[in-house]
Amino acid sequence: MRRQLAALAAATMVTTLFVVPQASASTTFANQEIAWERCSGAPGFERLQCGWFTAPMDWNNADNGKTITIAISRTVPLNGKAKTTVFTNPGGPGGAGRTLPLVYLNRPKLSENAEIYGIDVRGTGGSDNVTCGNYQHRLATDWRDRSKPNLDLTYGGMELQAKFCQTKSGELGRYITTEQTVRDLDLLRQVLGRKKVSWLGYSGGSWMGAYYATYFPKTLDKIVLDSNTEFTESWQEVFDNLPAGAELRFRVDFLPWVAKYDTVFHLGKTAEEVRQTYETTRARLAEQPVTLPDGTVVTPVLLDALIFTGLYSKDSFEGTARLFAQLAQPVSLAQAPKQYPDALMGTQMSILCNDTPFRGDRKSLEREGNKSVKRYSLVGGYQVTGPCAWWDRPNVNLKRPNGKGMDSALMVQSVRDPATPLAGAQRAHAKFANSRLLTVRDEGDHGIYGFGNDCVGDVVESYLVDGVVPKKDLSCPGVPLPAPGESTGNPLTEAQRLAAQLGW
Repeated sequence: MRRQLAALAAATMVTTLFVVPQASASTTFANQEIAWERCSGAPGFERLQCGWFTAPMDWNNADNGKTITIAISRTVPLNGKAKTTVFTNPGGPGGAGRTLPLVYLNRPKLSENAEIYGIDVRGTGGSDNVTCGNYQHRLATDWRDRSKPNLDLTYGGMELQAKFCQTKSGELGRYITTEQTVRDLDLLRQVLGRKKVSWLGYSGGSWMGAYYATYFPKTLDKIVLDSNTEFTESWQEVFDNLPAGAELRFRVDFLPWVAKYDTVFHLGKTAEEVRQTYETTRARLAEQPVTLPDGTVVTPVLLDALIFTGLYSKDSFEGTARLFAQLAQPVSLAQAPKQYPDALMGTQMSILCNDTPFRGDRKSLEREGNKSVKRYSLVGGYQVTGPCAWWDRPNVNLKRPNGKGMDSALMVQSVRDPATPLAGAQRAHAKFANSRLLTVRDEGDHGIYGFGNDCVGDVVESYLVDGVVPKKDLSCPGVPLPAPGESTGNPLTEAQRLAAQLGW
């Protein structure tokens, strides 16, 4: 549970003189064949096929003999006739993606007209892994405590996080970057023998898709970027926007929803009463943490993480509120959620700190953290990219995504996304040529396409399958928050559930 919350809590950019050639894979790598087989796992997943391919560890020195293995999956139309090929990514960065194609089996227009690929990008999932040795600084200290002794622990922990991740990941960690990853993706395209492929990426997958388009614009057909990072800027700026997005979702959607169902949760009849219950519970946990049946100790900062991760999907509201209610009046505690691999953390930190330079130091982090804590009560002190201030960064110079050379890109964005706020997506849209922005009104889910919004589904599938590019920006209404016991089926939470079911 500790690693799951840490990974999910972090639910994402520089001009370069280095140009990566379009012919990105040597003949040896491009000529390999993938031996497809049914993925091992639970019954009902018969349509998911698994395979692996080999890529250079370092694309800038591809002939040195050092290679890595990339794990992939696919679903194909039942009639065997695909109109298009779609690569998918669940975000993170560092999220394993092999279960994502299963999510679209309930979207027949896409799944019966496209071969859909899921990819565990380098560093995570079933691919060669990196790790931080299970060290996790984010939950070790209460970021609200701005006393000097606690700040020393907080930022000392960030420095130690950088050392753990880089030491434990070894040589591979230096090559866990977006530049290397998009070259893996284009190698996969070549191995499959496809002239062009399309892209469907969520959250950190919008960053990856924008860079894929920047490095290989002529080999991408259609691009869907859902729940967008501000991919035209740096990772540091992306995650600096996170506290504001989380606070908006927390106050406008979650707190009023919990209050609406006070007869179910008994946490308060108004949003402010629920917030006060949260503050009271948080203060009590500081005095006496609660231990869950699996041994997880719930501290104030873990309570924050529980609530923050629950904001990603409206389907998570009920489970989050129920656990919150049990912690507010601890009696019989529910079974803790399944833990997730440390590889996600290792991949995420490597990408965040390797990809783009970090500005500032311990003093500026402390100064900015003090301001953020005062403005955003829920996760104002997260500072996800903080360890990058101590990172021994390799010589990576990413091109800045601008959309040039692309025919089109479709960006999908909810107005109250807690992890990748609307403002950042709008700024990225303005700087990414030939993009169209589909704004989802009165919606706050992180991950939109594929969860039952018919308006969004029609626009995305018309674009991906039929090649219809919207003439201008457009909008769709959101899906109402469900009552307790109801569900809408967010694609990212569904992919995580399927991965757990498969034992991945």
